[in-house]
Amino acid sequence: MKIGFCGTMSVGKTTLVKELAELELFKKYKFATERSKYLRDLGIPLNTDSTINGQLIFLAERSSELLHENIITDRTIWDVCSFTMLAKSIKLHEKSNFVTTSMLLKDQYDVIFYIDPVGTNIEDNGVRETNSDYRNEINQEILRLLTLYPPKKLVVLSGSTGDRINTILDNIF
Repeated sequence: MKIGFCGTMSVGKTTLVKELAELELFKKYKFATERSKYLRDLGIPLNTDSTINGQLIFLAERSSELLHENIITDRTIWDVCSFTMLAKSIKLHEKSNFVTTSMLLKDQYDVIFYIDPVGTNIEDNGVRETNSDYRNEINQEILRLLTLYPPKKLVVLSGSTGDRINTILDNIF
């Protein structure tokens, strides 16, 4: 299965992927987690400063993850497209073309778990944007794109990490 976690910053996507990696049920899966620090150190602008070049690198990462038969990733094309749509330096026609191209990959995911940000605080990891207004804008854009380009299966996650894990297991096994 190809499983993706989708949601705005600091909602627990990476935490969930790391928790699932500890379960015997997923021993044959590859796990992909946050690479922001690495990419920032390469000089790739992140968050509100992102460029079309940077977003294409993020899309290439998502595309390469989908080459694996069994993958669980803490980022999806919906996340990448949302950051692209809100990037100040990317032109409108580039944004539109980017989303159209990205969504060619959407049906390769077997299930997308969207994580509702309600009740989660923004953690400053030194890389991610900590502006709550920007976080909310990203969330709204993710929801808009999930509506316009729905995945094959979408499951909304909320509650504690344990609650989320139980919902995940209920929806894939």
